[in-house]
Amino acid sequence: MRTFFVKSPVDGETYIERPYAGHADIDAALAAATGAGAGWRATPVEERAALVERAVDIFVSRKAELAEELTWQMGRPIRSAPGEIAGFEERARYMASIAPAALAPVKPAAKPGFDRYIHREPLGQVFVIAPWNYPYLTSVNAVVPALLAGNTVLLKHSAQTPLCAERFVQAFREAGLPDGVFQYLHLDHDDTERLIKAPEIAFVAFTGSVPGGRMVEHAAAGLFKGVGLELGGKDPAYVRADADLRQAIDTVVDGAYFNSGQSCCGIERIYVHRDVYDDFVEGAVALVNEYRLGPPQEEATTLGPLVRAEAAEFVRGQIAEAVEQGALAHVDAARFERDAPGTPYLAPQLLTNVNHSMRVMTEESFGPVVGVQPVSGDDEAVELMNDSEFGLTASVFTQDADAARHIGERVSTGTFFMNRCDYLDPALAWTGVRNSGRGCTLSSIGFEQLTRPKSFHLKTSL
Repeated sequence: MRTFFVKSPVDGETYIERPYAGHADIDAALAAATGAGAGWRATPVEERAALVERAVDIFVSRKAELAEELTWQMGRPIRSAPGEIAGFEERARYMASIAPAALAPVKPAAKPGFDRYIHREPLGQVFVIAPWNYPYLTSVNAVVPALLAGNTVLLKHSAQTPLCAERFVQAFREAGLPDGVFQYLHLDHDDTERLIKAPEIAFVAFTGSVPGGRMVEHAAAGLFKGVGLELGGKDPAYVRADADLRQAIDTVVDGAYFNSGQSCCGIERIYVHRDVYDDFVEGAVALVNEYRLGPPQEEATTLGPLVRAEAAEFVRGQIAEAVEQGALAHVDAARFERDAPGTPYLAPQLLTNVNHSMRVMTEESFGPVVGVQPVSGDDEAVELMNDSEFGLTASVFTQDADAARHIGERVSTGTFFMNRCDYLDPALAWTGVRNSGRGCTLSSIGFEQLTRPKSFHLKTSL
């Protein structure tokens, strides 16, 4: 039996060991999902929604345990880990609440002598591939809507966070979900590709890196199955001259450094109007210096380790290269005693005198660093915000809502924020452009890629 080990970023020690699924396990899971599909599909959507609510109740009741496991698996400070469980609950309950209406048949205008409607049919088996950085928040976006729509689901979590897949499925089983409807598999890369190609799989929902998304598309090519991709980001924030500067600093700094910057929709580059640039930088640096880097299981810690030492070294390389090219580093790493090369513990950094010739302003960092660049006004800010291979979210900080809307219409992004950032509203479509992916989750629109339309054209008058 092949096994894998989860090395905790907290102390570098093995946290848990798990067996990989073998080919017989994969075949058995596919067969179980096939056997359960017809019954689950025939279950009224109201009953599916009620079961989801029960499962969420069970899941949330274990918040403390789930948060502690999350901290040890991927390093998020224990003081903020429960927030992921709260976000999971918000999204799952919202999607359950709208499912009956969102999945109801679409009826065109009445036509004498005919009964016409479009039924939303489940696709069949949905394969969800989730990452380690927000293992519950990313997977709930696809798993819960897929189940509500009448699909069966196979879940594969990152090898860094296997307990999250187990806890997710466990809660639904305890809530009464029929066997085979929702299962997890611990898979290596080769078997992940094998499952993507399996004829039983009708749709693949992937959240992860751009190279990972390319692997999914390549594996599914020519098989005529749906693929949803939520990939990387290099999300910008623009602080206008009329912004509430204190609110902008507090919000943007949190958006850049929360979860040690390991968020696809975190703030990775900041553009500030020249009139308030110096004040913004001064306030932001002061706030960053208040972070406490340390063991994430300690309540006082506000900045935990990155998931792996290699990830921290990548960010260190970006910072060092930018400084060599003329960037100014405003945070003294020596203030953060835990910071040490070769470890996942990395001090936060804020850079100025940056530009788009530097990797730190164009390449996804996925760590606690952000560059701040002055701009002359809206036109320059929009040009720089759009100068990216990514387009997941973008934010503007201003007291002029009309100006914000105008800027938002010009920025190429999946979600546009005013006076906030780094948040998924389950009532809105979660989507990206360019290398941030394709497809959509959440909102009523999110059900569309997890179902197929089937038209009924009944001539009732002969």
